[in-house]
Amino acid sequence: MRRASPSRCLPSPTRAKCIKVKPLAELERAAARRVVGLFTDIDDTLTRDGRLEPEAYDALCRAAAAGLRVVPVTGRPGGWAEVLARLWPVEAMVAENGALYVRSDGTSVYWEDAATRLTQAQELAELVSAVRAELPFAVLVDDQPLRRVDVAFDTGEHQRLTPNEIAQIEQAIRRRGARAVSSTVHTHAFFGDYDKAAMLARIAAERWGETADSLRARYLFVGDSPNDQAAFAFFPLSIGVANVARYQQQLGPPPAYVTRAPFGRGFAELVNFLLE
Repeated sequence: MRRASPSRCLPSPTRAKCIKVKPLAELERAAARRVVGLFTDIDDTLTRDGRLEPEAYDALCRAAAAGLRVVPVTGRPGGWAEVLARLWPVEAMVAENGALYVRSDGTSVYWEDAATRLTQAQELAELVSAVRAELPFAVLVDDQPLRRVDVAFDTGEHQRLTPNEIAQIEQAIRRRGARAVSSTVHTHAFFGDYDKAAMLARIAAERWGETADSLRARYLFVGDSPNDQAAFAFFPLSIGVANVARYQQQLGPPPAYVTRAPFGRGFAELVNFLLE
């Protein structure tokens, strides 16, 4: 039997702000038994330093084998999702922070219609030219050719920008009427009212007939960074892997629970907890 630990602050070198979260061990067993679906971020939730951790992929496979509906949801490009949705044991994969999802048979479903996406692509091309002219460090990600809707700037993958530089990119995007959201590796620019939580709700309604209430009661989300914020806010059963602590200044609300282990090992810890 697990001994519940007291709620605590996410650890931080600065301790400038205390975010109260509960350890995963305090997630009620009755709530855990109701879970039928698991939604998970990829970068720094299943991976570490850009590499998929073996423990995480093994846990993902075990979750699917146990009958859980598994849907990764990422800021990575649609081109990645078109491959991984077919290769991984998942129901679907959401890409570009909710711009589209790809079913396991390879079918892509977009948030916006084709005409709207064409208009947005033209506007984003103009935005990229303006932002890059204004900020020399605003470099597009190397997977941009695989993106179907959004554009993304490299802030932590092949170059390490400071928080101030990232903020400047976000501000430059927003000044031009687009939305901006940042992950551990990229800052994304896009038009549209979608986010990770909204697209997950759409998948659950279209594929499984879930309502907003049943989705919140029967599904769980796990992530690690600010571009997971919408899902942390929507899902009562929201989990942060331990490395979410680095963003404690930016999260409001934070995830409801946090694992003891970071990165992919934290994801494996969560799956082990659910399958016990």
